[in-house]
Amino acid sequence: MTSLSVLVPVYNERFLVAASLERLKVLATSTDLERIEVIVVDDASKDDTPAVLEQFQRDLRPDPKMTWRFLRHERNGGKGQAIRTALEHATCEITVIHDADLEYHPRDLLRIVEVFVQENADAVFGSRFIGGEVRRVLLYRHQLGNRLLTFLTNVVTNLNLTDMETCYKAVRTDLLKSIPLLSRDFRIEPELTIKLGKRHASIFEVPISYSGRTYAEGKKIGWRDGVAAIWHITRFNLLA
Repeated sequence: MTSLSVLVPVYNERFLVAASLERLKVLATSTDLERIEVIVVDDASKDDTPAVLEQFQRDLRPDPKMTWRFLRHERNGGKGQAIRTALEHATCEITVIHDADLEYHPRDLLRIVEVFVQENADAVFGSRFIGGEVRRVLLYRHQLGNRLLTFLTNVVTNLNLTDMETCYKAVRTDLLKSIPLLSRDFRIEPELTIKLGKRHASIFEVPISYSGRTYAEGKKIGWRDGVAAIWHITRFNLLA
């Protein structure tokens, strides 16, 4: 048995955040988890996200295995800052990041937790490219960008990951808290991966499903983030 902290950075997700958080309740069905804590950080959303989160809190029913904590930034700090804020409050053995949209399904976290229980893993990544049950067909150039960033990260770490940019990165909490994370935005993905690699962490991958959004549907990461990530892969390799 083990325990899981779920860090949920949120920014302007009024239409999807409640459904995304509701999905997390599937974690309580796991026989491998004795305790789950969900830590939600609203990164100074400018839409109705705060009101949606308040309503979600009011509607929550007590669950002996599952606790919820809701925090809010007064100023927008980016995904990386929201993750660092949530991590300060994490108390479980394993910590995972869960985006506040519907691109990932928490049922895949059940398999990720199993790997920690069955193997001596320091980190488990959910890969969208090794055969999950469901994968929405989206932009080919976006996938090429993901593969390029994964390739470059593998070069500097000597790892053979298939999906560095995945949101579902689960890490032993004590190890994660020992890593000085600097990124304020989406560059936290290569930063965390490179710093785990440089620390010779035992990393596993499991296949996960993926239902990505288009930009018209609210996807936030763009080509500028990819270009910035290429530079920061080199930077983090030198700093790690």
